[in-house]
Amino acid sequence: MRDNATEVTAAGIARLAGVGRAAVSNWRRRHPDFPKPVGGTETSPSFALVEVEAWLREQGKLAEVPLRERVWQQLTGHPEGPAVALVHVGCVLLLVQERPTVWLDIDAGSDERLAAKLPDVLDGVLAARFGREAVKASDTVNASGAVDAPGSVNTPAPVHTPSGPQLLPSAPLLRGAAELAGELGARQTFEFLLGRYLDVHSRQYTPTPVELAGLMAELAGPALTVLDPACGSGALLRAVEARPHQTLYAQDRTPDLVALTALRLALHTRAAVRGAVGDTLRGEAYPELRAAAVLCHPPFNERNWGHDELAYDARWEYGFPARNESELAWVQHALARLADGGTAVLLIPPAAASRRSGRRIRADLLRRGALRAVLALPAGAAPPYNLPLHLWVLRRPDRTPVAPEVLLVDTGAFAGEARGGPDWQAVRDAALDTWRAFTRDGQLAERPGLARSVPVIELLDDDVDLAPARHLPPPAAADGVEQLAAVRDDLAATLRLTADLTPPPAAPAPPARWPLTTIGELARGGALLLRTSAVPGAPGSTAGTARARVPVLTDHDVLAGSPPSGTLPESDEEAVLTEAGDIVVPVLGGGSVARVVDAATAGAALGRNLVLLRPDATALDAWFLAGFLRGTANNRQASSYASTATRLDVRRLQLPRLPLDEQRRYGARFRAMEEFEQALRRAGRLGEQLLRGMYDGLTDGTVEPR
Repeated sequence: MRDNATEVTAAGIARLAGVGRAAVSNWRRRHPDFPKPVGGTETSPSFALVEVEAWLREQGKLAEVPLRERVWQQLTGHPEGPAVALVHVGCVLLLVQERPTVWLDIDAGSDERLAAKLPDVLDGVLAARFGREAVKASDTVNASGAVDAPGSVNTPAPVHTPSGPQLLPSAPLLRGAAELAGELGARQTFEFLLGRYLDVHSRQYTPTPVELAGLMAELAGPALTVLDPACGSGALLRAVEARPHQTLYAQDRTPDLVALTALRLALHTRAAVRGAVGDTLRGEAYPELRAAAVLCHPPFNERNWGHDELAYDARWEYGFPARNESELAWVQHALARLADGGTAVLLIPPAAASRRSGRRIRADLLRRGALRAVLALPAGAAPPYNLPLHLWVLRRPDRTPVAPEVLLVDTGAFAGEARGGPDWQAVRDAALDTWRAFTRDGQLAERPGLARSVPVIELLDDDVDLAPARHLPPPAAADGVEQLAAVRDDLAATLRLTADLTPPPAAPAPPARWPLTTIGELARGGALLLRTSAVPGAPGSTAGTARARVPVLTDHDVLAGSPPSGTLPESDEEAVLTEAGDIVVPVLGGGSVARVVDAATAGAALGRNLVLLRPDATALDAWFLAGFLRGTANNRQASSYASTATRLDVRRLQLPRLPLDEQRRYGARFRAMEEFEQALRRAGRLGEQLLRGMYDGLTDGTVEPR
């Protein structure tokens, strides 16, 4: 099949060339030789990738299409859709990882030969990792993962071997993916493509953040058999600590997700992988399984979970859940699939801890020792980001006496600023430290404001309310007052600094008539480098170090003037690392913002929706450049507008052609204004913190009104 069959949208062309979509629209209007649409619709046309690539190169707008971008465009333009294409890619990457010499032999021939030979080879690889139609499993597995009794779970294999005719349209894509695997590794290549696929389809899937998945896996502890009955993209099972002779079980109602999760896990671990498609509550795939651990991020607030059909289901050992208590159905399903002494960790909305319709089930979970801990997470830990979600830790009661206390933990104090997310290291340390101390001693001494173990009898009232914040003592009064005093002193010092940094009165001047240039012209002339987070192998990128964990400078950090708050998971694409003196510009939102990277931020990875400019210090002053990029009129003329968003075409931003000495004079003033702006922001944050602390102290009686 010819590459010409791969189509690309205007958005894809913009990504290839590193410009905004408005630039692509201008090219189509201004250049008669721009490739004609070959598909799509009148309002959203698509173009042949090979024709677009050739045109961009002829125009000098593209030296070469980056391999990863070419593979991505081939995947999105696949005639059967990106999900099918990604499954084909995952199968071949698994072959490349496990039998590289076999792939090299198949890759040497024509597309037709490749498509004809691949099915038989893939069948052997997939069967070895996922089993045949009848997947063998353990009927009964104790908490350590040992088999108590043999048995079988009859579930279809999660990934079916594609046929030759199905693979033929994918041949160019498969060759490109294998070539990319030679640069990044098979696992990293699949993670990059899967991560971008999930980003594009983010409204269809609810992600589990990497940090949260890791915390849930650590709370469950090491296990030989692990089940995720609502696996999604496999984040929870991927976080499980690898052990010899391990088996991972996954189920989800979406066939594409099950196949992608199975391939992701097979590329990530040597564990046996078992996957099944189906509605877990209505048709569970592993009714005889007794796993050592269950991890689950179930769908929230589902009304149509099977209430009418499942009234007499054997899983409702602790009570029949009400129609609006789907989360308690998932909790009992997890307990039913655990071996005696096994541990389950579920992400649950906070309402499940206090709704009156679920109080009888909560009470029975407490009485029988099944519910061991409730940990409240900070808001922003996972979608929906406005809610402080809970983690429920459960154990299948065995023959040991029922524990008389339950651990309640509230990590809400570790919420991050703005939209940067929580302080995950602090959340993890607090959660694991309290949980391990509680499981070791059976109780936990009070930690004001953070955690305590509560006698079960104390919770068995009319409400059976398990919200941790309602049962924890407030922070020590002395500590709270001392902290407020420190915040007040810091605020006073910052306000004095703000007054000192206030700019002098503006001096009038006649309108300037400078000769202008654009960022695009400066980039083409070599006066600066322009990079986005998706450019591989660029100067300053982490090519070959995809596993490095570095902080990420997000667009929200740039807008808020805050430190890097994002994280670069192992699965993310290569990172472009910032250097001191770089200018970072957000491309979405319509704000006039440009941030000069300082020594404290240098080394952070560039986040999405940001463009990095690296000026040649012998030709451009960084602060002069950043200051002129912030002009309101400048941003307005370089922006394109949609019904719900504004996008900035950084290449169209203008600045005057001035001698370097004159640039530095302007740069010094822009830098002083930046210091003033940072002081104002800090004063605002401290003022809000002081007010919130005073209101809380006065209302909870820890601060005396004076």
